[in-house]
Amino acid sequence: MTGTCVIPVYTQTLALIPASVRVARMSVRTTLTCWGLAGLAEDAELIVSELLSNAVQHATSVLFPGDDPGRCRLTVERPAPGTVQIWAADSSCRHLERRSASPQDEHGRGLAVLDALATAWDVIPTATGKVVRVELGTTGPGAQR
Repeated sequence: MTGTCVIPVYTQTLALIPASVRVARMSVRTTLTCWGLAGLAEDAELIVSELLSNAVQHATSVLFPGDDPGRCRLTVERPAPGTVQIWAADSSCRHLERRSASPQDEHGRGLAVLDALATAWDVIPTATGKVVRVELGTTGPGAQR
């Protein structure tokens, strides 16, 4: 078919448990390496760690042992050469909050990480929660380091 553009996409549904952060990092690194974008993998892994850690912390619905922790949908797309979009959908309607973290704080740097590494990012409210969309490129802020 001429004139048809196929956008490479990888999607994974992850349980909202801490171990899923490692799985998401590995999946993103593998996907970007397969697409010839290994140079974006380190930044993408940091971003995915922030997004998934936030989802695990804020979108988990576990109240009692054995409860279903909920799910997060991770999608990685390559809409154009040298460009990657990472989408993380979860069931939390909670807004992302910018915090000021001291060097000793373990939390509070997520949005600063997105600002430093992404060429663009936004939050899209959904009927069941939100989607955070992050774009990386070979010519974006993270690529200039």
